[in-house]
Amino acid sequence: MTQLPEGFLWGGAVAANQLEGGWQEGGKGVSIADVMAAGGNGVPREITAGVLPGKNYPNHSAIDFYHRYDDDIALFAELGMKAFRTSIAWSRIFPLGDEDEPNEAGLAFYDRLFDDLIAHGIEPVITLSHFEMPYHLVEAYGGWRDRRVIDFFVRYATIVFQRYAGKVHHWMTFNEINNQNGLGEGGFWTDSGVRLAPGENPEQVLYQVGHNELVASAKAVQIGHAIDPTNQIGCMVSYGLAYAATSAPKDAFKALRAMQANFWFSDVQSLGRYPAWLRRYQKQQGLELDIRPEDLVTLENGTVDYVGFSYYASGVRKAAPDEPDTFMARGDDTNVENPYLDKTDWGWSIDPLGLRYALNWLTDRYHKPLFIVENGMGALDTVTAAGEIHDPYRIAYLRAHIEELIKAVTLDGVDLIGYTPWGIIDLVSAGSGQMDKRYGLIYVDKNDAGDGTLKRLKKDSFYWYQHVIATNGAEL
Repeated sequence: MTQLPEGFLWGGAVAANQLEGGWQEGGKGVSIADVMAAGGNGVPREITAGVLPGKNYPNHSAIDFYHRYDDDIALFAELGMKAFRTSIAWSRIFPLGDEDEPNEAGLAFYDRLFDDLIAHGIEPVITLSHFEMPYHLVEAYGGWRDRRVIDFFVRYATIVFQRYAGKVHHWMTFNEINNQNGLGEGGFWTDSGVRLAPGENPEQVLYQVGHNELVASAKAVQIGHAIDPTNQIGCMVSYGLAYAATSAPKDAFKALRAMQANFWFSDVQSLGRYPAWLRRYQKQQGLELDIRPEDLVTLENGTVDYVGFSYYASGVRKAAPDEPDTFMARGDDTNVENPYLDKTDWGWSIDPLGLRYALNWLTDRYHKPLFIVENGMGALDTVTAAGEIHDPYRIAYLRAHIEELIKAVTLDGVDLIGYTPWGIIDLVSAGSGQMDKRYGLIYVDKNDAGDGTLKRLKKDSFYWYQHVIATNGAEL
């Protein structure tokens, strides 16, 4: 018996900078992902001042999807995918970011890619900015600190909305826009192209670059609707679920504020206004922000059609003994261990029920359709002498999460567009730059050092997910 609605978008998710490679081909410019050297498990990636000789930049070649997309799409079609969530590399369309005219070779590449997907019955689901923006915008403007970048983004969005009208129907503006909430350099860099100067107030930077991005997103939504009224344009937020460590009221309030602080971006994108607690907090902190009256009108008129989100793990929050009344000690580490959950090889908790919680919580908060556009686990895979990859741990993870999303739809009435687990094919990890941290159902023969044939192999999870899609989730 089919448990999910007809037309449910089963698929897989990737990002342009993490799989395409071809970083200098077809007129592409240098992006912020191109200056991130490889890191490791627990080792942050180095962000260099430009591309330096002798450094290992894994995104430069990635898994060479730029040249191999036709074969990979054939594998996606064999898997039965209904949707492929990827991104457009902004630096392929505007290599510097501030040009008046786009790069035709970059536009033509995505024409070919989207046409190939559509020919195989796979819908493109496209993110406009997925941890990628032209590096020149960082050097010349300071990234999203500068309001002029709003206009550059809007120009880029307008071009691609026009070019791919009729080919792409589901869009998202910024990927995991709230990752910079943690005030860490990695989040600021990938989300905003920003590096903090010594002594700079990170909250001042967060709220200003965030505001500029939100205005750009709202403008893009309005333009996308004007170009094609059938466009469905969503936000994309990282769902950081926070449980209270105990039933102590202060722990409960700490968890509440952690959730509020994590979702103010999607509050604005979905509801069209800033939450009251945040406006009050910014005033109390004496933050001087360039928020103009016309911006507030733009935000109100540019709300998204649906909420896309990633879900990987949950956390647990505990109030500090001297917790401030604001419950907003930004940058503190109040996460504590959850003794009830197992972990992945990379130390992330495995909490399938948390996904059902997320679906209900987002529905109650925004009353919009939802789209799970990332979910999965990074793991170490082994290839047998026979060329097989047995990954029962991945199957168990995905099965448990799909069971919970089905409950959310069939028991809780959640309006869910689709499910595109992250890294449907092995690719470069955004956080560590690794290849050995594998999410895919398709194995790519390449390791952290960059060695390998790039040969694609189907994992056991490939065949399992193929059957799940064929039965529309009725048989897991």
